[in-house]
Amino acid sequence: RTHTHTHNTTPHTTQNAMGILEKISEIEREIARTQKNKATEYHLGTLKAKLARYRAQLIDAAKTTSEKGEGFEVVKSGDARVVMIGFPSVGKSTLLSKLTKTKSEAASYEFTTLTCIPGNIEYNGARIQLLDVPGIIEGASEGKGRGKQVIAVARTADLVLMMLDASKGEIQRQLLTKELESCGIRLNRSKPNIYYKEKKGGGISFNSTLPLTHMDEHLCRTILHEYRIHNAEILFREDATADDLIDVVVGRTIYLRCVYCYNKCDLVSLEECERLAKLPDSLVASCELGLNFDFLLETVWRYLALIRVYTKKRGEMPDFSEAIILRSGTNVKQICRYIHRSLEQQFKAALVWGTSTKYSPQRVGLSHVLEDEDVIQIIKR
Repeated sequence: RTHTHTHNTTPHTTQNAMGILEKISEIEREIARTQKNKATEYHLGTLKAKLARYRAQLIDAAKTTSEKGEGFEVVKSGDARVVMIGFPSVGKSTLLSKLTKTKSEAASYEFTTLTCIPGNIEYNGARIQLLDVPGIIEGASEGKGRGKQVIAVARTADLVLMMLDASKGEIQRQLLTKELESCGIRLNRSKPNIYYKEKKGGGISFNSTLPLTHMDEHLCRTILHEYRIHNAEILFREDATADDLIDVVVGRTIYLRCVYCYNKCDLVSLEECERLAKLPDSLVASCELGLNFDFLLETVWRYLALIRVYTKKRGEMPDFSEAIILRSGTNVKQICRYIHRSLEQQFKAALVWGTSTKYSPQRVGLSHVLEDEDVIQIIKR
């Protein structure tokens, strides 16, 4: 009898991931026990760069090893996408059921939701897709629980709605922010103003337009050597840290706006409720009693920075029943493309009524930036 051996390739990959995890935790321990001062900053810079590199490898390994049907990517629909992230049982599913017509299984035990459930909110004439994802547990960035897929979904969002338990204070917020940070998602921070370009030769040219307090050329070179980059041009336009430089070099960091929603505010004292509500980017709500939903929606709308533009035909009243929903900062050219791609070639001028003009109607060109609730009439050649 002949024996047929079937080789399975997965253990090797898992072993790889385990090796990377051990390295990551070792570096984290090293960083934690190193004193932060002038003498150790180069050493810390190298460690941080190594850490970022291993984390990137870990994310790559997860991409290749996940079996078919594992992830729960949902088709993007509507004008914007909001992802609710939070620990198990903080009220994500309850909020989804209350705000949308979708029923997400909600129960008062942990880990009720197991996949990604989308729902649509109709607000100000826009369709906002709200995603209810499973609760994240600590260690999600290392692949514990369903955290990996949740964070992958979060990377595609326009806004993160972080659901927190008001009775637990701010601990949850810190833990979740840390998990997202280690997966390359930065909340409520703008992209560091650093010009960086790899070159074929000529070594590393390091310049800054202002005095740097956290960085110098030696540290910058140390970090770049860690990534085996020996020829590059770098210009600091702001006083950035080593972490900012690593983000720019790795180039996969995503910067998202985030609203912190402290749920179950009916279970804490009024003073605590007041304190949480006054924190930056925060609001309090109660999903069970339906409190403060209107302010929650208003805040989400404000953070998404969407604008409504109405179209008008010549000699007729504007059509206020249906708005075109666009990102703020949109100009006339993008609107033409949105309506029809041939419209840009036939474009002659546009008449705009609204807050973006000096007088109404103003005759504008393709580069004119529109504001919320403007009315536009396009004149063809």
